[in-house]
Amino acid sequence: MKRHQSPAFWPIHRKSGTWATKTRAGPHSLRTSMPVNVLIRDELKYAKTARESKYLIKQGKVIIDGKPRLDEKFPVGLMDVVTIPDSKENFRVLPDHNGKLRLQHIAEDEAKFKLVRITGKSTLPGKRTQLNFHDGQNLIITSEADSYSVNDVIKLKVPEKEILDHVEFKEMQQSIITGGRSQGAQGTIIGFGPEPGWKKICTIRTPQGDDIRTLAGYVFVVGSKQPLITLNAGEKQ
Repeated sequence: MKRHQSPAFWPIHRKSGTWATKTRAGPHSLRTSMPVNVLIRDELKYAKTARESKYLIKQGKVIIDGKPRLDEKFPVGLMDVVTIPDSKENFRVLPDHNGKLRLQHIAEDEAKFKLVRITGKSTLPGKRTQLNFHDGQNLIITSEADSYSVNDVIKLKVPEKEILDHVEFKEMQQSIITGGRSQGAQGTIIGFGPEPGWKKICTIRTPQGDDIRTLAGYVFVVGSKQPLITLNAGEKQ
């Protein structure tokens, strides 16, 4: 696609060329992700050209959520775990201010799981329930289906897709805002508004004591008393 049509948060120079890699249809949409090619060349600076980054990707040098991704157009988005085996680096994709995404350095143990938000539930024959996640994945469970609700977050082992933990979407949970004017802000949920459906408002109190009101759909819970993931540089969970 033309460079000037690429999302504003992509770390590319829009006037240094004509074309940019467009993400292929996948777990994340074009407006909420970036292709592996851009990630390797422009964000991590492991290559100088698209040809060099494509070569690295085709060699299986980039692991996304525990799986080698050989497609340079594969979309990388919110909460994905990126591993570079040769440099022994691990990153988690988190929301940042001004609609951007950032890569958070994480430890090797933390790279073995990701957080996924439940966006829908479906009942299947045989008393089975399918949980649909924000990253396009789904998981079929046969028990305890009533304990999982939309907007809850599951700690999922990758790539095995094994449930390790469950965080309910409720008051006093640790959270991060993934959209809107306050994207990237972190804090504790202190209340919900009376609005129905997608209009429901959630109030977040930041560590600085500021209260932020945003749509509940923008709030991603990340833990109860403490976040399950590293949110800031040097922070120990």
